Amino acid sequence: MGEHAENGAGAETVAEQVCEVSADPEQALRGLQPGGAGERAACVLCGEPTEYPADAPGSPLCPVCTWQQAQRAACSG
Repeated sequence: MGEHAENGAGAETVAEQVCEVSADPEQALRGLQPGGAGERAACVLCGEPTEYPADAPGSPLCPVCTWQQAQRAACSG
């Protein structure tokens, strides 16, 4: 029973580390901004620039088309 309490406390510590929110707005937006300089790949659906480099493999989608594709997939059953 003592071990369970220790495990529970350890789990809370891990959860606090994972869910910690930064007060720095620049750090919060870092994931939304394209990384690095250079030419960006065009979205294969609408032609808008994506956050991916032009030499990235695959079929890049812009954030709007990515969201729309996710909605379609979620509603398709």
